[in-house]
Amino acid sequence: MWPVTPQFSMPNAIVLIPARLASTRLPGKPLADLNGAPMIVHVFRRAHAAAIGDVVVATDSEAVAAAVEKAGGRAVMTRGDHVSGSDRIYEALEAVDPEHSVDIVVNVQGDLPTIKAADIRAALKPLASEDVDIATLAAVITDPADRSNPNVVKVSGAQVGPDRLQAKSFSRANVTGDGPHYHHIGLYAYRRPALERFVQLPPSTNEQREKLEQLRALDAGMRIDVIIVNSVPLGVDTPEDLETARKLLGG
Repeated sequence: MWPVTPQFSMPNAIVLIPARLASTRLPGKPLADLNGAPMIVHVFRRAHAAAIGDVVVATDSEAVAAAVEKAGGRAVMTRGDHVSGSDRIYEALEAVDPEHSVDIVVNVQGDLPTIKAADIRAALKPLASEDVDIATLAAVITDPADRSNPNVVKVSGAQVGPDRLQAKSFSRANVTGDGPHYHHIGLYAYRRPALERFVQLPPSTNEQREKLEQLRALDAGMRIDVIIVNSVPLGVDTPEDLETARKLLGG
């Protein structure tokens, strides 16, 4: 029998969506039209529907900020030289909450227009355990080709409850065996002190080898727990992905 998870009262949380205008494969990606609204607006709406706290887009583009504000959202300008979304959301967090009243920070990537609001909310569940620093999501790999696809990040770990793992590793390498094997979804819920610590850590050797930022946290001894959800949201990186997103969203 799994240990009983303590009742989790909703913490003071914020959702931050990093949105960098530059993109090699899909220039102007956050502003790409998806059935009459920019992609970043679709992501904002999904995050708002999760109803876990304020939602703010963190961007280096005045055009992106204007699009979000036109749609009734909130955006904050950040520096253009950040190397990661984590650094960008930390700058935004300090700008919008200098009093440090926010306890939980949820980082939702700005190129996930089909992310389910319920899945964003589900990422908070592991933080009911005080020893969890960061929570994230994954889904069971159902396509055998994904097991050997380096663009599919795999997570493995120890099962610590129904639909929940304590992450032990993240990798792009092939996975073998009976499984189940899990496709990591790049959405993170941080305790604020964990985010503050994370952005101050230097990149780890494993992180640099795999090009996976979350390995920095594991290598520093931080605990990451994973909630298993039913599907992987579409990440829009190419014009082909954009067309797929339009179809999925009914256009």
